[in-house]
Amino acid sequence: MRRTARAFWLRSPGRGEIRTVGLPLPGPDDVLIRTLASGVSRGTETLVFRGEVPESQRTAMRAPFQEGEFPGPVKYGYLNVGRVEEGPDSLVGRAVFSLAPHQTRLVLPAAAVTPLPEGLPPARAVLAGTVETAVNALWDAAPLIGDRIAVIGGGMVGCSVAALLARFPGVRVQLVDTDPARAATAAALGAGFASPEDAADGCDLVVHASATSAGLARGLELLAPEGTLLELSWYGDRQVTLPLGEQFHSRRLTVRSSQVGAVSPARRDRRTFADRLALALDLLTDPAFDALITGESPFDDLPQLMPRLADGTLPALCHRLVYPDADPV
Repeated sequence: MRRTARAFWLRSPGRGEIRTVGLPLPGPDDVLIRTLASGVSRGTETLVFRGEVPESQRTAMRAPFQEGEFPGPVKYGYLNVGRVEEGPDSLVGRAVFSLAPHQTRLVLPAAAVTPLPEGLPPARAVLAGTVETAVNALWDAAPLIGDRIAVIGGGMVGCSVAALLARFPGVRVQLVDTDPARAATAAALGAGFASPEDAADGCDLVVHASATSAGLARGLELLAPEGTLLELSWYGDRQVTLPLGEQFHSRRLTVRSSQVGAVSPARRDRRTFADRLALALDLLTDPAFDALITGESPFDDLPQLMPRLADGTLPALCHRLVYPDADPV
């Protein structure tokens, strides 16, 4: 009898469901994974849930193991941690991370999974994709010792960037957010905190991740002359206002984009996607990152949970899902 699993599908924008799906037979180069935990962020995944992926970006926005098409029905997700039940001897029994969707069991190419390093609990490893984004952003930004930096937007990506920057020698880093509750998160990560109106100016670098025009405008205001703003926000199909008048040209400011879909040009000739992900997993052995996981629910609750994450009635950074019959995480 063919084996089955249960997976979360977006049936149509704003409406999700759990479906029973068939599993292919694993080939000699595949692994069968039993999911332990997966993560949902309020960024890209909730944008997908609301049906806000622009038609022009639907190919670029595909997740590695996505099924279906935007705006739906589509199976989407990319923060999965599981245990290998079948496959190469070197992987059987290992906890692994993959860019796979929310599904109880999976058959994937063995090359698509990364074993967790010693000291990284599976419960925290669901953050790997987000920390990988932060690593790529800092390769793009190239901060220097002693820099004055603001990170605007205390979501998963912004907090991950702030956590890494807090480890740079002599760097002054402030996490800037309108929610005062993010001050406790910043403190747990070793970063400073400020509201937008109280943020320190004279910044050499601003990393913008608030996905708002107001945050983008404030970021330009905080830059020192010839400073750089690195844009990490994903706006979907929303229009953004960028103030390029007043002192923008006279202060010679730079706005630069960063996106995790390609390895930063600064490291592309020396680092692969696998190298970047392995680095993110190693960085996650720091328990400070537990501050980014702000809730946990059973996998079966996801159809009722996603609308609350998407409309903000359930505040969250990363919301972790735990799976039936899985090992404790």
